[in-house]
Amino acid sequence: MPIERFPALVAAPGVVHGFLGRVSGLDVKVDRALALERLDGFHRAAREELGLGGRAFVFGEQVHGREVAVVDEHTSAPVPGVDGVITASRAVCLGVYVADCCAVYLVDPVRRVIGLLHSGRKGSELGITAVAIERMRTEFQCDPADIIVQLSPCIRPPNYEVDFAAFVVAQCRAAGVTQVHDCGTCTGADTDAYYSYRMEKGKTGRMLALLALRS
Repeated sequence: MPIERFPALVAAPGVVHGFLGRVSGLDVKVDRALALERLDGFHRAAREELGLGGRAFVFGEQVHGREVAVVDEHTSAPVPGVDGVITASRAVCLGVYVADCCAVYLVDPVRRVIGLLHSGRKGSELGITAVAIERMRTEFQCDPADIIVQLSPCIRPPNYEVDFAAFVVAQCRAAGVTQVHDCGTCTGADTDAYYSYRMEKGKTGRMLALLALRS
């Protein structure tokens, strides 16, 4: 399966990333748990392709909230009750599953700290990105001006009534982040390449965002 990469993160020193879209021909018109089971082999293969197969794979429970956890290679996944994960460990691969929601990548190349967030309409309205930036500042002394933020494909108007990606960008600006990059892609407009919960009426697969520090 093709692994999408974003120019801003390709240019960022010291990180490995990827965004895994739709697996062509795979039947995922099932509930979330079964869809993820069917996708698991493809997702594992992608982590191997990125050189991350030996890392601890850590992701949140994803409850459409604003909680963000600091994690390391000893953290068990899924992390209960959180939609964001932050780490300074080079032994970890962070993950976020999305199907219209936005995966928000955060990279501080100065302090060598990364974060990955699940931010849909509710999480964006609750300000999860602002929470994550503040956690990076307080836990790791990150300067928001050093942080690079990348937004993944997500659903957008006119295929969705709210432009929650704009909320994420606004939170970044308000927190002092100047390096904000939005790919601008709408998942609802291209279901050949992406899974869309809204357009496929809840029976679909999940994309997977991956982010790790280089060894």
